[in-house]
Amino acid sequence: MTAPVEELVGRMRALLEELEADGDPGRFFLGTYLRTTEAVDAAIDGGLFEDPDWVTAWDVDFAEFYLDALEAHRRDPASPPAPWRAAFGTDPRTRPEGHVLLGMNAHINFDLPQSLVRVVPPADFADPAVLERRRRDHERIDAVLAGRVAHEDVALQAAGSRRTVVDRVMAGANRTAARVLLRESRRRVWANTVALHEARLVGPEEHARRVAQLEEVSAARVADLRRGGPVLLRLALFGFGVELPREGGDDQVT
Repeated sequence: MTAPVEELVGRMRALLEELEADGDPGRFFLGTYLRTTEAVDAAIDGGLFEDPDWVTAWDVDFAEFYLDALEAHRRDPASPPAPWRAAFGTDPRTRPEGHVLLGMNAHINFDLPQSLVRVVPPADFADPAVLERRRRDHERIDAVLAGRVAHEDVALQAAGSRRTVVDRVMAGANRTAARVLLRESRRRVWANTVALHEARLVGPEEHARRVAQLEEVSAARVADLRRGGPVLLRLALFGFGVELPREGGDDQVT
């Protein structure tokens, strides 16, 4: 484990101890994220990625968006970005997997494109070979996340998520749906990353405007997911990710 990842994991563990002591339902997503971060680090050490140094830097940068939002929420619930306010404001009685899903949605849709733009500088976007390497490593994360689905299901049950007979019957379908939504969301994340990159080339004001749009559509998606029901299966049909409005029109993929 490199020093930056070790520091990141230490920060996560300290926060998790606080959340567990307070009985805060945010512990469910943070626990999942901590285990996933450790799995990604193991995959880096195992040679899964073409550019392990870049993936390490990205992994840390991406996580810090969430951890900063979580710490802001604990200081003042009104202070995090809108997608996180919606996720953190979920009814505490929601089942653990609901808190995890909403956290994932806010983090992937809102934070991930911003992080990718920070760790893929304009020079990398201008080099097709480098950009393609970044895109492939971005997609390889799916293999790590998909491999965690069954393990996290067990962990959430241990955390107190009650399983009905229907839940147990649908477990396999839900895991399949999770893999589908990961692939779908990655495609949209990459499209939003390109849009943010194009905006930063115009200037800081344009980039800020597009980030504000991303915040709006990401918060709306979290709010939609809070409606409940068979969420994973609904997502498999209608999508997990969001897309920034196309310039010159109001159309967007929802």
